[in-house]
Amino acid sequence: MHWAAIGEAGFTGGMRLLFGIYRVFGRWPFRLALYPVIAWYVLCNASARRASREYLARLYANTGACSPAPTLANVFRHFFAFGETLLDKLRVWSGENDWAIEVEGGEAILAHARAGRGAVIVTAHLGNLELFRRLGPALRGLKITVLVHTLHARRFNALMARVNPAAQLDMIQVSALDPQTAIRLAERIEAGGFVVIAGDRVPLDPQAATLTLDFLGAGARFPLGPYVLASLLRCPLIALLNSRRENRFCLSITQLADAVTLPRGNRHAAAAAIAARYVALVEAECRAAPFQWFNFFAFWCAPFPI
Repeated sequence: MHWAAIGEAGFTGGMRLLFGIYRVFGRWPFRLALYPVIAWYVLCNASARRASREYLARLYANTGACSPAPTLANVFRHFFAFGETLLDKLRVWSGENDWAIEVEGGEAILAHARAGRGAVIVTAHLGNLELFRRLGPALRGLKITVLVHTLHARRFNALMARVNPAAQLDMIQVSALDPQTAIRLAERIEAGGFVVIAGDRVPLDPQAATLTLDFLGAGARFPLGPYVLASLLRCPLIALLNSRRENRFCLSITQLADAVTLPRGNRHAAAAAIAARYVALVEAECRAAPFQWFNFFAFWCAPFPI
């Protein structure tokens, strides 16, 4: 099943109530209320449960049994971390400022910002990207535009907009990169802005080109889009990953290329060389924060015997 075909299935349906519990009573009462919600979802959603367990199993094997084992209890912990991340997304846009943030490699972005030079930022479904989006304008005036596909999460995005209407202002809804969208993005890059795109979910169009790369010891499909986009916009490509560790957030920023060149006759191979660096960074982040990667669908090309 394609990731976009997975609906909200009621998972975020109670987030407004849960967020209200958090605002009135604090984080621990929120967690107590979240437990039965997560338990229901894990028990009722077999495909997402299998996907979580497969990810944990591959990570467990890849780390030599140094990461959490693929048990039902750890699958629950994986989903619970996702539930807490939804709360943190809402907390970001509600104006809370008590964030403990560690940034590694921030100069890679700030140097371009000071020079008025835009870039494409490739990220992943790790941790809480809202934190970077919310803090961006405060970080020396960074202008951030996020390419998203949120049709499968309308209710949660509506809740985000209720908390703060600005939560939607720097997002462009895309299902395919058409010429008009490309022109809009080029204008933003030329104005010194940064365009953020996820690099760990394949396009909606089944005919779209993808890259098959080794991820946690097996082949998985990744989108070609971020590398083509950076090539078309003739700008740097930067990887930005973030995850929650204990009570702090870690943002890791790495420049993948000062300029992306994809030769017409060797486009896939050239893109794969850059994408392999990105995938290695995602792997490292998964090892450091194993419950923070949130892709609850069949991700690899072949199933893993569990």
